[in-house]
Amino acid sequence: MKVEILDLKQRYQEEKVGLLKCIKRVLQKGNLILTPEVERFEKAVSKFTGSKYCLGVNSGTDALMLSLWGAGVKRGDEVITSPISFIATSNSISHICATPVFVDIDDDLNINPDLIEKAITRRTKAIMPVHWTGRVCNMDKILRIAKKYNLLVVEDAAQAMGAYFKNKHAGTFGKISGFSAHPFKNLNAVGDAGFVITNEKRLYDKIKMYRNHGLKGRDNVEMVGINSRLDSLNAEILSFRLKRLNNIIARKKKNINYYKKYLKSGSIKIIPERKSEKSSHSMFVTLCEDRDKLQKYLEKFKIQTRVYYKTPLHLYKATKYLKYKKGDLPKAEEFSKKFLSLPYHQHLSRSQIRFVCKKINDFYG
Repeated sequence: MKVEILDLKQRYQEEKVGLLKCIKRVLQKGNLILTPEVERFEKAVSKFTGSKYCLGVNSGTDALMLSLWGAGVKRGDEVITSPISFIATSNSISHICATPVFVDIDDDLNINPDLIEKAITRRTKAIMPVHWTGRVCNMDKILRIAKKYNLLVVEDAAQAMGAYFKNKHAGTFGKISGFSAHPFKNLNAVGDAGFVITNEKRLYDKIKMYRNHGLKGRDNVEMVGINSRLDSLNAEILSFRLKRLNNIIARKKKNINYYKKYLKSGSIKIIPERKSEKSSHSMFVTLCEDRDKLQKYLEKFKIQTRVYYKTPLHLYKATKYLKYKKGDLPKAEEFSKKFLSLPYHQHLSRSQIRFVCKKINDFYG
């Protein structure tokens, strides 16, 4: 039995009829840039998340960069964030010439809000909580700290479409937030894509112009902008898939519950979901003893796994200039040696998951 960790080929087969209709609708019009398809998707996201405004952009990384830039983070400012994330989190801060400041994580794998205040300096401008794996951070504590020190909150909600904290959607707590629609996400495009949400018209107008070369009208350039437009084909596909998102999340959650039922060893831990949160289950990350040996063992039985991520952000060569060293963020460093993502996508059968669990139980004896 082969158990794959990704479902893109199977998802295409399930959605083939709808996807081909999307492609036909868009291509037969002969217009692919900033068309009504993009506006419809943006309005659908706003309705889904309960935000006033949404802007489609060309990647999750750009969504974060534009969110920071639009909110007013600038050269020399410091942005507090988590060391457990994809490199896009810290890169987005660095690309606007601000400085990432890392704060260690808590047992839920998200930033530990109780450690944030110690990291605040006179240069701190914003907190960027990362809703990693689709689990929303403890936003009550983070918002209290932000209010106390007059800081911006810019959410990295790249993995959190469909996630909630106390019945409020991820990305709607701070001033602005960025989402990813990378192919590996629950709401996924057929390539790189992303979007920004906010409740402030001023930020919406500012980023809307900036993402399109600073154009206001065809021949009126009001600012030096960039090209970060969501193309019409991906917008149409994302609108189609947005209608299916809750179903995708429910099927993934069902599979995770199977793991909770069939895994018997105490050497592998599934992070529990609190009553106050509803995860989007964008990733299924467990904590495993002897992680590398377990991964090799599972490979023998054609069970695919992945490690997200072996290296915390503060220990990459690219972030060496920040002058962090091993031991500075102990929990992030300890947990990164145990992270293992198991196959859990919505196309897996119960028998496949039981097979994976049996092999894991066998490994741990």
